Amino acid sequence: MSITPPRPKFPPLNSLRAFEAAARLSGIAPAAEELCVTPAAVSQHIKTLEAWAGTPLFERRSQGVRLTAAGEALAPHFEKAFDQLGLAVAKLRSWAPYPTFNIAALPGVAQLWLPDRLPVLRPALSPVRLSVFAVETPPNLRRDIFDLSLFIREQPDDLSDHDTIIVLEEDLIFPVCTPALAKNLRETNDLSDHTLLHDAVWSDDWACWAQQTESSIPDASDGLHYSLYSIAIEEAKSGAGVLMAHQCLIERELRNGSLVRPFPGSAKTGKALVMELRPDSRLAARAAEILRTDGAVS
Repeated sequence: MSITPPRPKFPPLNSLRAFEAAARLSGIAPAAEELCVTPAAVSQHIKTLEAWAGTPLFERRSQGVRLTAAGEALAPHFEKAFDQLGLAVAKLRSWAPYPTFNIAALPGVAQLWLPDRLPVLRPALSPVRLSVFAVETPPNLRRDIFDLSLFIREQPDDLSDHDTIIVLEEDLIFPVCTPALAKNLRETNDLSDHTLLHDAVWSDDWACWAQQTESSIPDASDGLHYSLYSIAIEEAKSGAGVLMAHQCLIERELRNGSLVRPFPGSAKTGKALVMELRPDSRLAARAAEILRTDGAVS
């Protein structure tokens, strides 16, 4: 009777994922957020991996963690390995009899910019099924099950990889309100007599605009705040106040006249509407071609 000898055990996959994420993101907390687990779970996974390897991979300090020499040497290899795993999963998805094309977008972009373009995009990708997911942070397209992302974010310093990262338009902001309310706004000083509407995420928009246009606003943070930009737009349309608009998100309202610009001039936020594609995806490249040429239905 043959006896199968014991074999060395491979380290747990979750421990490898925790180490790679913490190394890449330079911390336990951001790794936990990305992996949708608690920081304590990430720490425990890393300790399990260190016990398996017999060497520390992080130095624990009161200010956080820092990679050891071993951790620094190993991190690039694990990052590349998980990138390749993500791309392999994408290849696997392409073999589905009814493949899907997944778009991740900032909630405001998903609600206000993308809908006018979906009627053109959907038939162009047929018979592939198109799905849109509203998420708060840009996904890692080498890892996550998304094919394309659309976010208002910092403009990339290096656009050498212009095939997968495309700046669609600069993020410009300016006040908007109803035509009736605009009649009472002859100069920017008149804003002190009206309610300012804010998006909770872009809470410094009014201050940014006031500084760049040299406008006097007693308290740029005063007014009403909303967690969804689409709600702020609806409030502006109802006459609740003056909203600081993002040009790419207010196209429809300016076009139909429900909101108008009471003052000339815009401010730059330093950000842009950025489209990112999954590498080596011809379908993503096709979708990007349509979106970058402004395939919007009027």
